[in-house]
Formats: sequence, C-alpha cells, structure tokens
Amino acid sequence: MSIQAQRAIKYPGSQITLEEELDPGANYSRYYASYLSDGLKIYGLMTLPKGAMPTTGWPAIVFNHGYIPPDQYRTTERYIAYVDRLARAGYIVFRIDYRGHDRSEGSPTSAYSNPGYLVDVLNAVSSLQNFPQADPARIGMWGHSMGGYLTLRAMVVSKEIRAGVIWAGVVGSYPDMMYNWHRSNTTVIPTLRPGSIRWRDSWVQQYGTPEENPSFWKSVSANSYLADLSGPVQLHHGTNDTDVPVEFSTSLASQIELADGVVDLYTYQGDNHNLSNFFTTAMNRTIVFFDTHLKP
Repeated sequence: MSIQAQRAIKYPGSQITLEEELDPGANYSRYYASYLSDGLKIYGLMTLPKGAMPTTGWPAIVFNHGYIPPDQYRTTERYIAYVDRLARAGYIVFRIDYRGHDRSEGSPTSAYSNPGYLVDVLNAVSSLQNFPQADPARIGMWGHSMGGYLTLRAMVVSKEIRAGVIWAGVVGSYPDMMYNWHRSNTTVIPTLRPGSIRWRDSWVQQYGTPEENPSFWKSVSANSYLADLSGPVQLHHGTNDTDVPVEFSTSLASQIELADGVVDLYTYQGDNHNLSNFFTTAMNRTIVFFDTHLKP
C-alpha cells in the first residue's frame, strides 16, 4: 500500500473495446466499454463526444465513483447527472467499474487496505492514452468519496493525470483517517464500503500505531507526497457531510498550498455528502476547472 510500492508497478493498460452501444446523450454517444487491468477484464461506461474531433483527440476524464455495494452496483445506474454534464461539455468520460463490480472480473476489495482499485484506475489512464479518440496529453480525473481517495493517490503515483477534481473525498492522511473518521461500521454509509475501516486494527497489530511507527503511516499516505502531484486539484465539500468530514478537504487544501501545489477549495454551507443542494454550482465549477486545464 505504500506510495513508493505503487510507483514501482507498471500500468500498461490495454486496448479499449467498445462492447455495446447504449442510448446516446444530447451530444455524445454512450457505450459499455472494457479494458484489461492485472489480467482482469474491467468494464465501464464510456461517453464519446459527437462532432469534429480535435486534431490531437478529445480531452478525457477518468471518473471514479464512490462506494456502492458491489453486488448492487450497475454500470448505468447512479451518477447519471454527473457523467452527463461532463460528457455534454465535450469530454470523453470513462466511468470505470472497479474489479468485482457488475460485469468486471475479479473480486471486490477494500480501497483503503488493498491497491486493487487504484491499479484499475491507473490502467484506465494508460488505456485512454492508447485510445485513438482520446488526447493522451489531456487526461483528467474526477472522484467522489472513496473515488476521491483513489484520485488523490493516482495523482501522486502517476505523472499522467493533468488535473483532478474531488467531491467529498476521503483525503485525510492515514493517521487522520484512523483517529478522525468513523470509528465503527454500525451505520451503513452509502458511498463507503462497510467494514472498510477494519484496516485500523490489522495495521496497528502489524505495524504499530502512528506514534509508534510514523514512517510506515507516512509511507502509505498520499498526503506525504503532495509535492509530487501531477497537476492542479479542485476540492468540493459540504459542511454538513456526515459521512466524510469536511476537515479532510480543508486540511488537504492547506497541505497542498504548503507543498507549493495548485488547489481550489469550495465548501458548501449546510450541504451533504452528495452536494445535493449545490450540485449545479459545484458541477459548473468542475467544468470550468477542467476546461481551464484540459482544453487549449
């Protein structure tokens, strides 16, 4: 799980196969698509803009969804409005189904104690870079909740992600997550994997507490490597988020600034984990940010 270990791995991706055409959007086509990750066939929803393709290809966004129980997850359900807005703005959107989700091969894991989902995310980036319609130099990433955790990690492991947007992200350091996040799994959180906090007990038993073994806890935290971020980051978080504390995002913004990185932080007074009250505002800001950093 260390960042250095993740950097040592190769993420070759594969050819992207458009498996099945779905009903189109307003100005874009929709497909079931697949690629390979760790030898597993990973599926996802892909949108392709209509119209004249830029000479270098379309800008693209890897879309990292939050936790949905894998046995309930379906490629074309949830996050529909999010994908639609990004696709209508002229982006290839690749909303990947992590391993063990819907038709994707493999077994689901805990994102916080197993690198499998991150491997799938980074292989999606490489696959997009080899996709004829995508511009390999203009790939961004969007993530919500658990998907925000994956986005931040991806941006300190890989140099290929030009800009990232995180909504209500699990972006605290591991010590911060250990001490200031949910301490039990008695309440089911819709975007977090039940039992995903169990890494606390096993890691403390194996490596000691953050006070006893700070080097280990630093090594697994993306926050320790913010000077290596591959591009600017935009953060969005509701102040009434009862699933992931807003302090994760406010602290991350300060940490990125201290590392001389580029970060925009937006907090939404009284809003929840999904930014239900300020969705349009947050999405407009998201698109302006991606347009600034991914379009000529």
